[in-house]
Amino acid sequence: MKSLSNAIDRFCYRHPRFGIPNLMMYIVIGNLIVFVLDMVSNSTCSAMLYFSRAAIFHGEIWRLVTYIFVPGYSGVSSIIWLALSLYFYYFIGCAMERQWGAGKFTFFYLSGMAINIVFGLITGYTDNYYVNMSMFFALATLYPDLRFLLFFIIPVKAKWLAWIDAAYFLLMVIFGSFPSNLLPLVAILNYLIFFGGDLFEYLGNRLHWSRPRRDRNTANFKRETKRIQHDRGYLHKCAVCGKTDTDYPDLEFRYCSKCKGYYCYCMEHINSHIHITE
Repeated sequence: MKSLSNAIDRFCYRHPRFGIPNLMMYIVIGNLIVFVLDMVSNSTCSAMLYFSRAAIFHGEIWRLVTYIFVPGYSGVSSIIWLALSLYFYYFIGCAMERQWGAGKFTFFYLSGMAINIVFGLITGYTDNYYVNMSMFFALATLYPDLRFLLFFIIPVKAKWLAWIDAAYFLLMVIFGSFPSNLLPLVAILNYLIFFGGDLFEYLGNRLHWSRPRRDRNTANFKRETKRIQHDRGYLHKCAVCGKTDTDYPDLEFRYCSKCKGYYCYCMEHINSHIHITE
């Protein structure tokens, strides 16, 4: 997955004009427009835009895109929740775009849409709720110490809220109804495309899967160089010309891995000396 993320980074670097600047702003505005139209049309607008596999197979291909504009709330009583949700999505999207650039953030959102479309075509159902919710995992990975005011009072770091979000996803998978209960896993898959390589590497280091082994020669080298510096008053001395790092502080020195022992050489002689084998 890390190679795929790196490929996306290279593509965005080579195509700086790729991407939709302020993408999240357009998505939020689209949700607001559909919400208002639903209020005056008895949800007729959402009925024409939501994801429907049967309708798509009958030619209504716009539903492959317009489902992201269908809000998860309806009715006058839901205005506050909708406003809070859309503001939250907008804040996260803008933060990610500032960190990544418009190209990579567009990739992130479009790949989430694409995975959900494939899932919807297979199972017959999908929506954009978990696409937006999965952005918080990305934000918490990029800014783990960013603080939010829980209930507008309690300051909580983003990384802890991400764990709460993960617990919510898990509950939906366990207790939700099929196939909607699998949508959180689809959203996590999109997250792993962009962060999976770094996440697995971090977990491996924490579990000592990739803990570097201590080399005895490295330990001896450190001890030997400290002894030389203490006894002789210098750390490095060229075995050919005798120059030291004390007399020539700007001169670089290297140790030869082909010589038997710890023989140091200045940059003039590192490639031209005769290797010591005894």
